[in-house]
Amino acid sequence: MTLFWILCGALLLVALAFVVWPLWRKCAPGNEVLRDAANLEILRDQSAELDADLKNSLLSDEAYEQGRRELHVRLLDEVKSTEVPVSRSPARVLALVLVILIPLGSILLYLAIGNSRAMLPQQPQVAADDFGILRSDTALQELEARLAKLPENPDGWLVLARSYSELQRFPDAVRAYEQLVKLVPNESQLWTNYADALAMSNNQSLLGEPAKLLAKALTLDPENNTALALAGTAAMERGDYVAAITHWQKLISLLPPDYPDIQMIQGGLQQARDYLAMQKGGREKLAMLSAGNEKTAANKAATISGKVALSPEMAGKVAPNDVVFILARATEGPKMPLAVIRKQVKDLPVEFTLDDSMAMQPQLKLSGFDKVMVVARVSKSGSPVAQSGDLEGRVAVVKPGTRSLYIEIDTAVK
Repeated sequence: MTLFWILCGALLLVALAFVVWPLWRKCAPGNEVLRDAANLEILRDQSAELDADLKNSLLSDEAYEQGRRELHVRLLDEVKSTEVPVSRSPARVLALVLVILIPLGSILLYLAIGNSRAMLPQQPQVAADDFGILRSDTALQELEARLAKLPENPDGWLVLARSYSELQRFPDAVRAYEQLVKLVPNESQLWTNYADALAMSNNQSLLGEPAKLLAKALTLDPENNTALALAGTAAMERGDYVAAITHWQKLISLLPPDYPDIQMIQGGLQQARDYLAMQKGGREKLAMLSAGNEKTAANKAATISGKVALSPEMAGKVAPNDVVFILARATEGPKMPLAVIRKQVKDLPVEFTLDDSMAMQPQLKLSGFDKVMVVARVSKSGSPVAQSGDLEGRVAVVKPGTRSLYIEIDTAVK
């Protein structure tokens, strides 16, 4: 900041020199003295010329006297002009005014419209890499200092926790996650990461507190892949092979067949099955787990899930309490819905899941058809049967097992 003001002062001096110096020099007293001296010198030369002309008989006595009188009068005029006090020139007054006004005006203008903080030293920015990870001790210390002053900052704690985990500073990561889950208590993945960091700082053991944290994560999101994987590992570590098989079977059912680590998970699952089979009564437990897994897989295959939303163009044509039906019916064959959900317009947009438990008749279920049509309809009358004036959206061909289906209600029934 000091350098800034020094530069400003130097520029002001240069500006003043260009503006004020010519005005000041124009009215300097030395100029008057030089001019008077020059005039007197001219009069002396002219007097000497008159004396020479008279001596050389070039002038008569009368002409000589006349010339002397004229020189005498001019000499008196010059003497009088030098005796009159020199008044302050308007140009000099203007120069003095400018000397005051230009710096003062510049400062006032800067304070009015300038940014007085622009030249202050800037706070150093915490430099994270492309993955939001801090890698230098200086950056980590700066973030720690900021969080000490502003602890209610979940984004800062998240960066700190992830950075410490990446750098394998697990006790520090645990401390950061402990603060983070206090601020964001309902995020399953944060509890999972917290458990992982705590296990790594505890000789890579998931027993005890890490297992409790994983149970919390799965309560918030039963389909959290990482939590399921770690919970299975924790169960194996404590010898609970049934729990390990349950977690890993569910995990495999959620993963795509080409998932990179699926073979490793399947290997762990097989090992848990082998250990369970060696226990007393283990084979019976394995049979029950396998049957349950097959039922889960069948139920998953007969499930359709997705989201229904109302088109903005239709928003003015519905009331909040209007009934919304989300239903699936066969593309060919019976018109009876295979599964139905009842909602209201005020619930939109809404996520949905259709399965066999929502069948209207036991013999007509989703699992009994290869292809179905899914319809979302706003019913003015409250009846699932389409009527003129209802609004709907549909997907004509859907296979049971489809996820992330999106339906927009954007058409009026005629």
